[in-house]
Amino acid sequence: MSPATIFNIHLGLGYVPLLLCFSAYIWPRLRLMDSVEAQRAIATLHSFRFFGLVFLLPGVVGPNLPSGFAPFAAYGDFATGLLAMLALLAVRWPSIFWPSVVAYNLVGIVDLVVDYYHGVVLDLPSFAGQLGATYAIPIVYVPLLMITHIAAFYLLLRTQPKAAPAAGDERAGGLRSLRSPSSAR
Repeated sequence: MSPATIFNIHLGLGYVPLLLCFSAYIWPRLRLMDSVEAQRAIATLHSFRFFGLVFLLPGVVGPNLPSGFAPFAAYGDFATGLLAMLALLAVRWPSIFWPSVVAYNLVGIVDLVVDYYHGVVLDLPSFAGQLGATYAIPIVYVPLLMITHIAAFYLLLRTQPKAAPAAGDERAGGLRSLRSPSSAR
């Protein structure tokens, strides 16, 4: 099998285990979280995207990596990571937090889509060996980033369910208290 074929298989199959893991373990928890907390969790992951600058380091990637791929990938990741950090820093100020969440998700998705486009146009699979230590980024990390961007937008667009009265909240519907008999005294 050629390196390009192996790379394409890796790209396609990279989504499968991450979608399975995400749908079984991460998504159920994110859906139940408060909107701000769910977005903070996703922004925390994306705040590490400064790591994409590694595409610019000689010796980490090979010298024959198509020159049109690395700069956009590196700086797109860097910008997304900085915007995600801004969202995390601004969590106490909704007028800054929510636009930052939208911004890092828009910039991040555009970055990933353009990186895929550049990968096709520049025939990146034929240069897969030139990715060197960064090979795992498009195979493992990028699918996780794309999945979480989509999840973040879904969470932004969903309507928030009204909070149900808590068990034991006698003021909200006359529910009987679930306190133990000793605490009722």
